[in-house]
Amino acid sequence: MARRLLVIFFEALTVLLLILALWVVFHLAGTRSPPGPVVCSNGTSDCMVTNIYGSFPDRTVCRVANVAYPRTEQELVAAVAAAVAAKRKVKVATRYSNSFPKLACPGGEEGTIISTRWLNRTVAIDTARRLMTVESGMVLHDLIKEAAIAGLALPHSPYWSGLTIGGMLATGAHGSSLWGKGGAVHEYVVGMRIVTPAPASEGFAVVRELSADNPDLDAAKVSLGVLGAISQVTLAMQPLFKRSVKFVKRNDIDIAEKVAVWGGLHEFGDVVWLPWQGKVVYREDDRVDISTPGNGHNDYIGFRPQPSLALVATRVAEEWLEERGTDTARCMASRVLPATFEHRGYGFTNDGAAFMGYPVVGYQHRIQASGSCIGSLEDGLLSSCLWNPRVRVHMFYNSGFSVALSRAPAFIADVTRLRDLNPSAFCQLDSKMGLLMRYVRASSAYLGKAEDSVDFDLTYYRSYARCARRAHADVFDELEQMALHKYGGVPHWGKNRNFAFEGAIAKYPNAGEFVKVKDRLDPDGIFSSEWSDQVLGIRGSPIVVGDGCAMEGLCICSDDSHCAPELGYFCRPGKVFTGARVCSLRDVAGGGDLRDD
Repeated sequence: MARRLLVIFFEALTVLLLILALWVVFHLAGTRSPPGPVVCSNGTSDCMVTNIYGSFPDRTVCRVANVAYPRTEQELVAAVAAAVAAKRKVKVATRYSNSFPKLACPGGEEGTIISTRWLNRTVAIDTARRLMTVESGMVLHDLIKEAAIAGLALPHSPYWSGLTIGGMLATGAHGSSLWGKGGAVHEYVVGMRIVTPAPASEGFAVVRELSADNPDLDAAKVSLGVLGAISQVTLAMQPLFKRSVKFVKRNDIDIAEKVAVWGGLHEFGDVVWLPWQGKVVYREDDRVDISTPGNGHNDYIGFRPQPSLALVATRVAEEWLEERGTDTARCMASRVLPATFEHRGYGFTNDGAAFMGYPVVGYQHRIQASGSCIGSLEDGLLSSCLWNPRVRVHMFYNSGFSVALSRAPAFIADVTRLRDLNPSAFCQLDSKMGLLMRYVRASSAYLGKAEDSVDFDLTYYRSYARCARRAHADVFDELEQMALHKYGGVPHWGKNRNFAFEGAIAKYPNAGEFVKVKDRLDPDGIFSSEWSDQVLGIRGSPIVVGDGCAMEGLCICSDDSHCAPELGYFCRPGKVFTGARVCSLRDVAGGGDLRDD
């Protein structure tokens, strides 16, 4: 009987793939290039705003009255002035709008979006002083490339090259390092020009120039976009250098102890934990002499373009496994991606063409970030990034939170205990390339890290349907609540579901100073929104209470109705962190988790 059902399933899957293939050939190939995160029904009016994933955490649609696309600082000032004069809320949208929360939504339906899509040029490069000034819409890929041509390098950056400099500063984006100033981009900002609201007597908008000795720069370096519209950013660069990269896979028996010291051993080191497999991938990544042979290149496999048909097919399989499959099937499938990545050197090549073994030595701009699937956004959707709202490919949650370095080993030990209770519950995490750990230094930025920290980044399944089944949802929710509430972690400003931001601002010692600067630069709150006010603790809460809210990450459950009792999910304490409240899947008699083999 089981074999017959398996045959029927694969026959149905074959038919589905054939239909999808025909759809791709006849439909996608003729699709125009994407319009970006803002889509308008009447020129630049009556618009909708989204993110690169096509969905905010609460699944609502963000509507605005109009959008402006300035190409110069003068046009940016005019756009801000027009909105201020009309008393409209304003938000800045970047080229791809990579943030998961509603940072780019003004709220209501009468707001204005200012897109920095065309503010994407290099303003000046001073090689003698090692300074580079760029417009705020410049994408990281272009920034590091142009810097390298001038013999300069941005010391640290996130791993995804599709971010803009303005977006990185809005959310505190970072790479991995405890050395020197650390791995956050904002630590290398030494100047900024920002357009803020002004009285009518000053033309409704002014350009403020913030130099390195201006205390307001500590507010602007991580701003959530609430201070104004950034026009230009000046970065302190370094002479172009080379790095040597090697990935080493080991058992996880001593992972807690290793994480505590790894960031001090390697300048660009990070750690990837595959909990179900009981394995850890340690990144040995350091500077080497510029004369060291090698022209290595980082084209991370997860950021490469993939055939749209293949992505749609894998999503179909993922949905079936997640909502109807067994732990055995999910765990078998979870081995594929990590094994493939490891075999192919995670996308690194020794000469730009082939991976021939470690170490991979290359120039900083060829190693620090990647994102070749960005180009696929312009190829008529024949290929795609793993995420693309115009194709029904992978949809996921991306959670990121930082735990103080001193407390990280204890947190990892607790996660290990949670894993040991039911290892197969962590297969989904392995299938998404595990739990990434990066190192971030304490910052002078008011909304930067208060102390040296380990940033934990995890990706897991999200359904296209609200409140759908999600295997072992309670485990992921307990893990996050444990980090945030037991270990005092703080959420990444550009990731996470709503509940992660509740009370987060109280963990930033200089939050009050940030709000003072915000009130002085934008006293009427033109660049603030309902979401930013909630996150900053000014008014309201990011928590949305209602039926199924905990299944969507909009709240922490306190009642069964916040889960999905009709599907068998009930609000229960966590298994290791009993202070957590999570939606656990129970059988009718109230027994253990369903879907366990």
